Amino acid sequence: MFVDSVVIWVASGKGGDGIVHMRREKYRAKGGPDGGDGGRGGDIIFEVLPTMNTLNRFHYNERFQADSGKPGGPNNRSGKSAADLTIHVPPGTLIYDDETTELIGDLVTPGQKLIVAKGGRGGRGNQHFATSRQQVPLTAEKGEPGEEFTLRLELKLIADVGLVGMPNAGKSSILASTTRAKPKIANYPFTTLFPNLGVVELDLDNTMVLADIPGLIEGASEGVGLGHDFLRHVQRTRVLIHVLDGMSEDPLQDFEVINSELEFFDEHLSRSPQVVVLNKMDLPDVQEKFEPIAKSLQEQGINLMPVSAATGLNMKELMWKAYQVLQETPLEETQEELPVYRADVDPRAFEIEQIEEDTWLVTGKMVEKAAAMTYFDQVGSVRRFQRLMERLGVEKALRNDGIQEGDTVVVGEWELEWWD
Repeated sequence: MFVDSVVIWVASGKGGDGIVHMRREKYRAKGGPDGGDGGRGGDIIFEVLPTMNTLNRFHYNERFQADSGKPGGPNNRSGKSAADLTIHVPPGTLIYDDETTELIGDLVTPGQKLIVAKGGRGGRGNQHFATSRQQVPLTAEKGEPGEEFTLRLELKLIADVGLVGMPNAGKSSILASTTRAKPKIANYPFTTLFPNLGVVELDLDNTMVLADIPGLIEGASEGVGLGHDFLRHVQRTRVLIHVLDGMSEDPLQDFEVINSELEFFDEHLSRSPQVVVLNKMDLPDVQEKFEPIAKSLQEQGINLMPVSAATGLNMKELMWKAYQVLQETPLEETQEELPVYRADVDPRAFEIEQIEEDTWLVTGKMVEKAAAMTYFDQVGSVRRFQRLMERLGVEKALRNDGIQEGDTVVVGEWELEWWD
């Protein structure tokens, strides 16, 4: 089974909790605070593995979660940080935020990495909250929550040369005759339901990857037939071999249809260099058609090559010609390591909603993170949380909205009671 589009859920690890602890040593009655910090949570990292060529593994495993950091210890001991979780993907993987449809990363080259979700930092122990006025702080932080995303992965096959043409033009036969690939071949439209890859060994030193792209029909760029599911695989190829079916009623019309669909889907495709061939030249009827078709294309500056996948006519010459064009086509530059993904959201922004007569829901990245990192059973931690709500403007906004004493304020998983 060839899988080229999946939706998965990923979550980075939570930071370990900082702790409240006072040093206890013989002959030192007041040792002072020595609560250690929590360890960092694990990141979620995508990395390109060149030996992968489908997204099949995600069909059976759709949830990935990194480990959390360990809590701090006494004597200022920091908790152990969690290992990062690396998820391997094939070259040509596009990563989208499934909720916003934003493109997060485009992973192409072997070893290329993208940190999608950063692990939460460890909470600080009470050693950090000692001051000249508060020398015995009973205040610490819980670990920062990890990030979680629902992602859509899409695979665009990476091949040097792609075979395009109408259904049943003979693309799979050309692939089979020039590589060791074994695509299903039969005489009916849409035989190829999945893209096939093969390696063309021109000689001991020169090879190229050839992709058989499923046949296109008029309207494919709008999703008709196999449409969008497979047009995207053509986008990665640097050179196209445009296969015309010699047994078609109008090969020239087919040529225009395919080029129109490629242009409608991606304007870049219409500028990709093409090697145009007329297949099935072993048949007498096709041999009669060749000259007028070649003359018509010559007027457009296009040289038509006669080939036959069945007999091997000009197959080697075709591959060398495609290879020559490939060498003349520059590679697109790619970054080896992409920056950490960050959603374009103001972390200080918040929203308030009155969900019941006496219940208020406060949402916002920084507000919810602060609540998750607060020990609400520690007076000092609660005061820090209150000061942050005041600085962010949450307290003022609640008053303006008409909150009353005794009302409930919901922040994340916490329900807090409002008192002036």
